[in-house]
Amino acid sequence: MAPDGAAPPDISVRSLTKRYGDVVAVDGVDLDIAAGEFFTMLGPSGSGKTTTLRMIAGFEMPDEGTIELAGEDVSRLPPYDRPVNTVFQDYALFPHMSVQENVEYGLMVKKIRKGERRSRAAEALAMVRLGGFGERKPAQLSGGQRQRVALARAIVNRPRVLLLDEPLGALDLKLRQEMQIELKAIQREVGITFVYVTHDQEEALTMSDRLAVFNQGRIEQIGPPAEVYEHPQSEFIAGFVGVSNVIERDGRRYTVRPEKINILLDGELPQAGSHVERGVVHDVQYVGPVTRYHVRLESGGELQVLAQNLEEGSSEVLEARGRTVSLEWRPEQESVISELEGGSE
Repeated sequence: MAPDGAAPPDISVRSLTKRYGDVVAVDGVDLDIAAGEFFTMLGPSGSGKTTTLRMIAGFEMPDEGTIELAGEDVSRLPPYDRPVNTVFQDYALFPHMSVQENVEYGLMVKKIRKGERRSRAAEALAMVRLGGFGERKPAQLSGGQRQRVALARAIVNRPRVLLLDEPLGALDLKLRQEMQIELKAIQREVGITFVYVTHDQEEALTMSDRLAVFNQGRIEQIGPPAEVYEHPQSEFIAGFVGVSNVIERDGRRYTVRPEKINILLDGELPQAGSHVERGVVHDVQYVGPVTRYHVRLESGGELQVLAQNLEEGSSEVLEARGRTVSLEWRPEQESVISELEGGSE
């Protein structure tokens, strides 16, 4: 029960566990998702994120633990008795039906009268920017438009929670990035709780109010995107959510993001209080707007540095290979991820 009479979260999961033989796919997951939140489950293949989503949807039954939706225990209810809808990567549209008929289908199954079906379907199509497309067949639409039809078909049922399982995975990069913006805008407009599963870190950082990083059936960290990115709590998160350097110093392991490191040019002095390392640039990768520098440190190890190409061209940055440089970053830009054996308390 929520404290102080507050409304319960839309989704509350406790000690959720799922086994397939000897494999523990989901291992005691605890999770609360607030009403109206865009929440992402992020992790590599086999991390447990999709199995968790399927248990919330009712497609899989948990071996242990409970699932509450808006305060009601639905752990043993079938999918059709839960106030959720799911959007999948393959859209699952009926090819012989028009767009309008596809969106109306769930309402027809619920025996909603024809006039209301049509008006609600038209409203849902307008929300996903497909007003006027109702008479077309799915084969006449682009991949992004078919994805929007699948979204409209889910929204039209007015679920309390919308579950999205890698819904943009089949789209090319440019269209996927456009749809990320669209999905977030639609979610704000309809106000429904979105629970989104993806292995794409950029997608999770771009769209989420909060995200949970899954690894080997467990959640390693939950928080707003900036917090998870800026302050990863484990080496796995530091490496999976973006790129990070791991440094051993003073009996601890730290991470620091490549873009937080500043390369000091000849004669430049570090800022007061900064941490400074010297090293040699052994590789340079020019990537248009940015350049990646790989620097071997005099103290041992290697750091990757990401710098914007504000003034330098490709020939200038490539000349840095073999140069001795100083690197600096501020202590608050580091995150401690572990203590080394025998290290400081």
